[in-house]
Parts: sequence; structure tokens; C-alpha cells
Amino acid sequence: MNRNRNQTRNQTRNHTRNRTKLLQATVGTVVAGALVAATAVLGGTAAAAPAAGEGPRPTIVLVHGGFEDASAFSGVVERLQRLGYQVVAPANPLRGLAEDTAYLADVVRSVGGPVVLVGHSYGGMVISQVAAQVPDVRALVYASAFIPAKGESVGELNSLYPGSLLGPDTTSVLLHATGGPELLVKPAGFRAVFAGDRTARDAAVAAAGQRPVAANTLSDRAEYGAPASVPAYAVISTEDKAIPPAVQEFMADRAHARTWRVRSAHDITATHPALVASVVEQAARNPR
Repeated sequence: MNRNRNQTRNQTRNHTRNRTKLLQATVGTVVAGALVAATAVLGGTAAAAPAAGEGPRPTIVLVHGGFEDASAFSGVVERLQRLGYQVVAPANPLRGLAEDTAYLADVVRSVGGPVVLVGHSYGGMVISQVAAQVPDVRALVYASAFIPAKGESVGELNSLYPGSLLGPDTTSVLLHATGGPELLVKPAGFRAVFAGDRTARDAAVAAAGQRPVAANTLSDRAEYGAPASVPAYAVISTEDKAIPPAVQEFMADRAHARTWRVRSAHDITATHPALVASVVEQAARNPR
């Protein structure tokens, strides 16, 4: 009789232990699944991790051009972050090529590790200089941007072919007691020069928030050309009225850049962020 009671107690204990283990395993699985799902929703860290053997993903550094700020890249930033990339979009000082290059080279050095540099418009001049001085640049992406050779200036490049509306009729010169003259695009001409794909209202908002550019940025000469050892990618705006499309084609061909073309005005990073982000993603994954 006592033996039967002991057997019954042991069976009950074993059954309870087994149920407890099963419950703990089930809860652990549910919690782990919830954590994975939460990670994906909150930033995609799990999805962003590189596959074994790939090495660290490069940080994407976005450099805006003249008459704008880093918000020109907002749509590009959002898409790249969604893909799991670390993105930095610093303020380009727009004080002159040497000063802007020195500042942004320090920004890139502070990032550490491999980087992909992306430049819009005048930002292409800057990333070319930075890439020549900072190691571990994986690729250069030029979005409606200048791709200089050594000794060239923005003004010289932009005059190689006709088609630019930038000039005395569309720009204002601001004179200051300290420092040199600065340039702004006149509000009345901003949409035609810069933002032809936007509504008049949106273009007016962009014109009101533009940042002045030191006038000497037009004549400052590149100390370095775009490094031939760094793969180049170019997105050309075929309806550009700031940098003529023929100028963009010439520079991209000379740099042996992989090239995309899109029917767009000059502000391609704001109006075609999905395309720009896609090209940057290709440059980050498959540098030639």
C-alpha cells in the first residue's frame, strides 16, 4: 500500500516537473520571438547585421551642396536607416573648398571604419577632396554633383557646356563687413534654377530656407581630383538647370563612374530619394 502511494506521488511530481519545463520552454520561445520582432520594429538591428565574412558595413556620409542644408537628404537618410545603415549628414559649412574639406574630413575621420561618401551638387567637389585625404573610403556617389579633376573649379566646370541658369540674373550677392561676399539664389528664380519638379509653394519654402554660399566657392580650385582608386557612381539629372546635364555626363564619363539618369531637376536628393538611396546601397554593398 505504501509502495503504491509513493509511486503515485513520484508520478505526480514528474508530471508537474514536465509541465513546468514545457511551460518555461514555451514562454522562452514566445519572449525570444517578441524580442526579435521588437528589434525589427525599433530599428532593424538584427536585420542590419552583416553576414559572416562580409566585414563591417560602411557608414554613409551625406554631403549637401550650396544653397541648401542636410535636410535635402532627409528622404535618403530615412531609407538607408531602414536598411540598417549608420548614416551621418553633417552641415557643409559652405565657406570655401579648403575650409569645407578640412571640416568634413574631420567628420569622416571621427566616424572610424569604412565609409561611403555621397555628394550633391557642390558637395561632389568636397567629397572628392576628402576621399583623397582620408583612408577607407569604399565608394563615392555623385548625385547631380561636380566630379572635379585636379585644378578645376566649380565655375570652370559649369561653363563647359551651356544650359545653367545660375548667374547674375538669378543670384544675389550679399556683402558683409567681415568676410567676403556670399551668394543666394533669388527667390523669384529659385524654382527655375533649382527645384523645377516642385510646386511653386514648395519651391518658395525651400528658397526661404536656403543657406548662402561664400562666393569664392565658385573659383576655388580642387587640390585633388576624384581618386581613380575609389569606385565612383553618378546619378545625372537630365532636366538640371543648375549643373547642365552635358557637364554631368562629361564628368561621370571621365571618372569612369557607373551612371544612372533620371528626368529630374537639380534637387534630386529631395525629389528622388528612393533612387539615390538605391544607388548608395549598391555602392555600399558592391564597390567595384
